[in-house]
Amino acid sequence: MDRIRIRGGRPLEGDIVIGGAKNAALPLMAAGLLTEERLELGNVPQLADIHTMAELLAQHGIAVERAAPDGRVLRLGGAIGSTEAPYDIVRKMRASVLVLGPLLARCGEARVSLPGGCAIGTRPVDLHLRGLEQMGAEIRLDGGYIHAAVRGRLRGAAIVFPFVSVGATENLLMAAALADGQTVLVNAAREPEIGDLAACLVAMGARIEGIGTDRLAIEGVARLHGARHAIVPDRIETGTYACAAAITGGQVRLMGARVEHLGAVARTLREAGVEIEEQPDALLVRRRNGLRGVDAMTEPYPGFPTDMQAQYMVLMSVAEGAAMVTETIFENRFMHVPELNRMGARINVHGASAIVRGVPALSGAPVMATDLRASVSLVLAGLAARGETVVNRVYHLDRGYEAVEQKLAACGAEIEREAG
Repeated sequence: MDRIRIRGGRPLEGDIVIGGAKNAALPLMAAGLLTEERLELGNVPQLADIHTMAELLAQHGIAVERAAPDGRVLRLGGAIGSTEAPYDIVRKMRASVLVLGPLLARCGEARVSLPGGCAIGTRPVDLHLRGLEQMGAEIRLDGGYIHAAVRGRLRGAAIVFPFVSVGATENLLMAAALADGQTVLVNAAREPEIGDLAACLVAMGARIEGIGTDRLAIEGVARLHGARHAIVPDRIETGTYACAAAITGGQVRLMGARVEHLGAVARTLREAGVEIEEQPDALLVRRRNGLRGVDAMTEPYPGFPTDMQAQYMVLMSVAEGAAMVTETIFENRFMHVPELNRMGARINVHGASAIVRGVPALSGAPVMATDLRASVSLVLAGLAARGETVVNRVYHLDRGYEAVEQKLAACGAEIEREAG
């Protein structure tokens, strides 16, 4: 397995281009199942998860064509030849379940493998299934698969989520676009990626009100048509590289980043002593003085995102004073803590909270990545640490960060990938 070797202590200086959001690209690709016409997506990131979704769409019969030399434009289209999403593909990526709503709405049936759990905790699809049942679908679970069918079209319904779910909001939003009548989603997720999906669906002919709020009203239409849509920049990649600039005491321009998508991350970083300056088509991030310990609690957007928890914890590990980091979204997302403590961090976990007491400096060490965000948090720790850090099992990184070592090296980091 590949590993990344880092010699820390070098402030980052330069520009980093922020790619398209992975968490927006995946549901947008699934939306290609909603029409027989061509859907063209721009600003597509080059990531392992994108390739997995393309593989899944191809086995459904959808042609996926890279229409630009750099591969950042995808054209999707074609007749659906299969309504089954097999285990061998779905097991690679939980977002594969997002084909369920579009297949059911377009074809009246779907057989989709249950995605199961993952390293950071279980993420059941109960809300997806319950919502589709309210829309008239008959659903049964058998042999590890979801079997869904509906006579005629799905029917509009009033669906109240008992808690915020990004995936369920996306799946039901897509299904409702082709349903008969009006569907209202109450307590819907408000992430920018949801708004991006809704905007694309509107460009395809969907009728959606309340975009950006927690109440989405969708008036179903008989068919959707093709469209062109550019994917929003990745707010998690933005936050990650902002932490990298701050933890090294450097200055980095994040090209294409949008501060309004950062939500609580921008506010928390600023309280901790990180400067974030809006520029035309970029954010300038720097740290002139020391970092201060500031508490953070993960919450649905616009709260502090769980996907930034590990990176922020690294930043707090070298801040003055102490900070409490509380995880409310997933039950097993502190697996990076033992590895950070191997590097000299002082972090104690108490249930769903971690107390981080800042230390003057971290020390390089061999460490093991456990999931996507834990992987990049260890890279950040290595950038700030004295001596050499080797991050093992970095295949997780390739699922969500494009060319991370090249981007950091271009800003002065001493970092390289080694084949395992």
